[in-house]
Amino acid sequence: MSENTAGPGASEPREITFRGGGFLIAARPGAAAIFFLAVIGLWEWSVRAGWLSPLFLPAPSAAVAALYDLTVSGLLWKHVGVSLWRIVAGWTIGTAAGIAAGIAMGVWSLSRAVGLPFVSALFPIPKIALLPLLILWLGIGEPSKVATIALGVFFPTTIAVYTGIDNVPRNLIRMAQSFNLPAGAVLWKVVLPGALPSILAGFRITASIALILLVAAEMIGADYGVGAFILAAGNLMRTDQLVAGVALLSVLGLSIGALLSRLERWLLRWR
Repeated sequence: MSENTAGPGASEPREITFRGGGFLIAARPGAAAIFFLAVIGLWEWSVRAGWLSPLFLPAPSAAVAALYDLTVSGLLWKHVGVSLWRIVAGWTIGTAAGIAAGIAMGVWSLSRAVGLPFVSALFPIPKIALLPLLILWLGIGEPSKVATIALGVFFPTTIAVYTGIDNVPRNLIRMAQSFNLPAGAVLWKVVLPGALPSILAGFRITASIALILLVAAEMIGADYGVGAFILAAGNLMRTDQLVAGVALLSVLGLSIGALLSRLERWLLRWR
């Protein structure tokens, strides 16, 4: 039986490049800032060069000046404060109710059988279409606007919670039950931590929905708020204030996203 050996002219072994990165996303902390500044600079230059009409799309410097005037007058804080109160109240109420309903639908068969058709039937309805009915029931004041936001948040939260519970591996639940853990302990220590990534992903979706419904509700029936301010600026053709209001919404959305990211890192620190 012969043994294969490398002869004197055999090539030396070479290193194989590792190609198993798996589409790993690397952090590029400065890329977003550079891109954002480039877009703002191009926008400003296009208006100053006369390529864009300042009547239809004012320069960023004009929007900053409008924001400064609003800050000095005190109207900015009034509009932003009212909008923040509405979105926090509506999102909190809708999220709390959605988590409770989602847990019930994810754990108990009867709740799933009753709740799933109800959620499936009402979820596709645009919640802003219910605002006139809510105004008839609750009045033109704050309760109708908060209720509109809460309804818009409730259904996606419910779906995110019960689908997250469904995706928890059943062998983990059976293992906890085999150690005679009470049902409440299994839910709190196994089911909810396993469903938490899906729940937090639902929070990001519902935060955007809440912001959209906030603006729509304020445009329909409100004297103060970012949505009411944007509507008034558009009616008066004050496009610098209109762009400033849209920028405020963008900053508000980014701030909410940053808060949710910090919450996600804190709650999922065990991963």
